[in-house]
Amino acid sequence: MRKLLIATNNKGKLAEYLELLKDLPFELTWPEKEGLKLKVEEKTGSYQENAIAKAVTWAKATGLITLADDSGLEVDALGGAPGPVSARYGGLETDRERYELLLKKMEGIPWPRRTARFRCVIAIAYPDGEVHTFEGVMEGLIALEPKGEHGFGYDPVFFLPELGKTVAQLTLEEKNRLSHRAQAARKARDFLLSLS
Repeated sequence: MRKLLIATNNKGKLAEYLELLKDLPFELTWPEKEGLKLKVEEKTGSYQENAIAKAVTWAKATGLITLADDSGLEVDALGGAPGPVSARYGGLETDRERYELLLKKMEGIPWPRRTARFRCVIAIAYPDGEVHTFEGVMEGLIALEPKGEHGFGYDPVFFLPELGKTVAQLTLEEKNRLSHRAQAARKARDFLLSLS
């Protein structure tokens, strides 16, 4: 069975991908499992360019079909920030510090203007340089305070009005039906299935 490398060291993201892609006719693997270390600098302001850079670099280095993504939170009242630098927002170390900074910047912004979205772009790269990209978007609002114990990143402050919950209040199964990453992964999965 061919291997598909999921090029991430983020344990939360990896858990989601292993669940989302479990029925593919590929052996799913990841850098830590393969004993691989490689740092890919994200130099651009675009999710697509970052995802492609990661996927192509890993595919060329390993000789494996590689899936990589870039994703972020776009807050309308902040002009689309933090965007592609979501994981490094404010130069802070932890998810909690980053979402607390976000809430501080959102102080005084009324509920109707707290609109935001999570965006994810997945790139699938082949060792020969062939690349395909897939995008998913989840719309919501920035909560007034963090709620929930699940997920990672900004999930505790990303509120889904139709469910009346933050993403961190969803189970992994619920999140994997709705999220930006799940939407992009379903498109990537359909593409990979079409090859087999």
